[in-house]
Amino acid sequence: MATPRTLAAEPTVAPPPVWDPVVRLTHWGIAMSVLINALVSDGGSLLHVTLGWLVMALLLLRLVWGVLGPAEARFSAFPPNPVAALRHLGQILSGRVAHYPSHNPAGALMVYAFWAALAVVVATGLLMTGGATPMQVAEEKAAVASGDWSALIKDGESESSDEDKRLRHTAEEVHEVASNLLLFLAALHVAGVFVEGRAMRRNLVKPMLLGERRK
Repeated sequence: MATPRTLAAEPTVAPPPVWDPVVRLTHWGIAMSVLINALVSDGGSLLHVTLGWLVMALLLLRLVWGVLGPAEARFSAFPPNPVAALRHLGQILSGRVAHYPSHNPAGALMVYAFWAALAVVVATGLLMTGGATPMQVAEEKAAVASGDWSALIKDGESESSDEDKRLRHTAEEVHEVASNLLLFLAALHVAGVFVEGRAMRRNLVKPMLLGERRK
């Protein structure tokens, strides 16, 4: 088996010992919210809607941090480049290792794909719920529990057009597809972290927690 080595022609700047708090917060917050909403909570439940709004807030925070954050967290540090991503994967498979100051090219593509899928899930979720906040959902469920079913009828809902109903139905279908895509991307990401960590002989999970990137 080939021994990993650093490519002189590739970036060799060592990454930070640990990702900054905002990157770690948004990473794990979104990851846990997506998993709970996909595997535990019921669609339309208070928990589901609350986590959806949390994901939206964390995603917006990460996007702002991509402009205002430290160098390794900024978009300029990991621009999407499919050609570089394929080259990087080829290098990993051949036993060669290149170090990057931020996400490697393959990881960068994964990040942007995940953010795009998240944006679709959030947008369609808002369409499906009519933009209801967690507080509004809680009030509606409390009213229904007390026997007031009129709380489920939104203003103007009885006059909604067939086009509005088709839009919500389409949003529901897209929401489901994008949600399943998120789970697929998450599984692919975990597999990629495992493979690259083995190739680089480095723990890639610890820096996203509280550990050192370099030993």
